[in-house]
Amino acid sequence: MPTNIPQLGVMFPQNEIGGSVDNLDHFIDAAIAGGCRHIWATDHVVGVDTSRRPDWAGPYTVDSEFHEPLMLFAYLAARCELELFTGVIILPQRQTVLVAKQAAELDLLCRGRLRLGVGVGWNPVEYQALGMDFSTRGRRIEEQITLLRQLWSQRVVDFCGEFDQVDGAGIAPLPVQRPIPVWMGAGDSPAGLRRIGRLADGYLAQAVATGDGQVERHLAQVRQGAELAGRDFSGLGIQGLVPVVGKSDGEILDIAGRWRDLGASHLSIDPRAVSLHVNQDLSMEEKLARQRSSLSLLVDNLQRATALLARL
Repeated sequence: MPTNIPQLGVMFPQNEIGGSVDNLDHFIDAAIAGGCRHIWATDHVVGVDTSRRPDWAGPYTVDSEFHEPLMLFAYLAARCELELFTGVIILPQRQTVLVAKQAAELDLLCRGRLRLGVGVGWNPVEYQALGMDFSTRGRRIEEQITLLRQLWSQRVVDFCGEFDQVDGAGIAPLPVQRPIPVWMGAGDSPAGLRRIGRLADGYLAQAVATGDGQVERHLAQVRQGAELAGRDFSGLGIQGLVPVVGKSDGEILDIAGRWRDLGASHLSIDPRAVSLHVNQDLSMEEKLARQRSSLSLLVDNLQRATALLARL
């Protein structure tokens, strides 16, 4: 069994932290004091007004608050030394070259501590609002990753793809990391999981290692993708999640131990009052109600988990 201890970090509580910079600072300080070494922030650009779309079944609405991860991380780069991880930027709904430029600048500001987590997303409303095609997102993300790596590594790029074209141009300054590590998440999609094995530097797991076999099945599909592409699966990073709410101390330690034994390189505490990765049986109203928990609860959850995981 793997014996390496995963790097400990925390999921940023997007829907619960609110718009207060003071609250944000307090939470970040608590994460640093608890020994966290990275922070993981999710991404949504717009939310749906459910009064206009009564059939909406997604987990987020126009009232769900999301700080923009790259802007948030630019702020954090100036005030802390945490590794910064986007989990995930919905890459196909964004302009590739602009993302390359923004990520390169952020990597400079944080002195090479950026991991860019990307995915194809699930929300056609966001794609429409951003002027992108939801139906081609799988093909597009594969092309985008190739172009991103070229833009981060080469002074001048020539690229002609299905979606993007660059003729004798480049970004300057280049990032510290050349290229910036690209991690990917894929939910339960076999094609998406195999894509991670083929293309990514690391895998952002969407399931929790509870012993039900789901994470193991996902990892097997990632491994299959890597092997079919002639890549070494052992060289891929693995990002696991440890929910706190509704879990006993023993369950938290058990989940973290399972991730360690599965070879996770990074482990993030989920301090949110509702983990959307776990509590899928909750109604929308219950999710939103629980997401309005106080800052003190978030910090308490974080402190409880960091104290427990110090035993690993």
